[in-house]
Amino acid sequence: MIPTEYVWMVLLSALVAANLPFINNRWLALIPRRAPKLLWMRLAELVLLYFMVGAFSLALEQSVGQIAPQDWEFYVTTASMFLTLAFPGFVYCYLYKKGKS
Repeated sequence: MIPTEYVWMVLLSALVAANLPFINNRWLALIPRRAPKLLWMRLAELVLLYFMVGAFSLALEQSVGQIAPQDWEFYVTTASMFLTLAFPGFVYCYLYKKGKS
């Protein structure tokens, strides 16, 4: 694969992972729950998925070559992007579905 495809793969996985806590009621889409997830549970899952996507992107970067060192600005930017990607799932879960009932 070429590095451009890796970038798109990371962006697509970030989009899916960012919306995953909001589109289903299972913990990490695997463990079923009887009661609906609370907002703090969804946010904790969102943080965990952020680190999982980060680990995935580091693995892809390592397969291409040497990992570039990053400072705190990089992590603030990627966390902001991850939260922005989660916005459609948040709107669907808390705004759109509530208005339908």
